[in-house]
Amino acid sequence: MASNMYSLASPPVFTGENYQMWVVRMKTYLQACDFWDAVEQEHESQPLPADPTIAQIRNHCEERARKFKAKTCLYSAVSEAIFPRIIALDTAKQIWNYLQEEFHGNERIIQMQVLNLRREFEMQKMKETETIRDFSDRLLSIVNKVRILGENLLDKRVVEKILVTLPERFESKISSLEESKDLSKISLTELLNALQAQETKKKNTTRGVHGRSFSSQNACSERRQRQKEDQQI
Repeated sequence: MASNMYSLASPPVFTGENYQMWVVRMKTYLQACDFWDAVEQEHESQPLPADPTIAQIRNHCEERARKFKAKTCLYSAVSEAIFPRIIALDTAKQIWNYLQEEFHGNERIIQMQVLNLRREFEMQKMKETETIRDFSDRLLSIVNKVRILGENLLDKRVVEKILVTLPERFESKISSLEESKDLSKISLTELLNALQAQETKKKNTTRGVHGRSFSSQNACSERRQRQKEDQQI
């Protein structure tokens, strides 16, 4: 099964940028292909006994093959610019550790990245022409980058950010939510669903008003046309 997944799927390719995103996807890929143990644990295969059984020979060959497949998988998961840096490394674990040391950065660099992302998060404001979906996607993109770096930015903070940056057109909905729910405990999903429902309702109402106005204009035009025809007769 592992070999089938390995042959059918293509690993995410690391180009030297967005290491934190790549490493999450790559680790999951290796786990799905049953190669992660070969990357995480570096130990020599136990030598076969003097008179091995067929099962022992099979297990020994499979273990060695998994190590080479894990290494090949990592070779396939880096760009041509990165590959020369890892070509001399002997094992999948050595390759993984090298990429981590080279691109993940030390603790000080990571904290600076987190600080910059938090500052970017705090600066976000919803635009008048922006939808709730677009605004929340923009916020959550920053939040996920923070979380990948190991910092826990809670959904509660995202809820607070959305509530204090909403344009005036959502004031009535927020007032309604305040009356029916405890906003300090409302989930992010629940808040977004409520706000998106408000947007959809308002959009449908606007369409209905425009449609009725257009129908009224047509009716008036038709009456005037009939009156004009009657006068001519």
